[in-house]
Amino acid sequence: MSENASPDKQYQLRYLDLFEKDLEQIVDYITHELDNPEAADNLINAVEDAILQRSTCAEAFEQYPSKRERRHPYYRIYVHNYIVFYVVIGDVMEVRRMLYSRRDMRKEI
Repeated sequence: MSENASPDKQYQLRYLDLFEKDLEQIVDYITHELDNPEAADNLINAVEDAILQRSTCAEAFEQYPSKRERRHPYYRIYVHNYIVFYVVIGDVMEVRRMLYSRRDMRKEI
């Protein structure tokens, strides 16, 4: 656990437009290309639940290893076949991206 992390801290959530665009594209693909709106709804609920659960302990997990120097290290949450990436800036958990887990993350993050 990070020295800044406290087990009962509640982080404010902030979502970047890029995350919202990623989620929208994924949901559109599942709904229209795979013709499975129920799975799309289930994914949205699972992502929301995972982010809310993490928002009480955002820094208590391993940082995402990056070859780039970053001001704020990335963390990840696995949700089904996807990874949600976020950073912590003070008391804010900023959700930045959501990507299919089999993509080359080095090109995306």
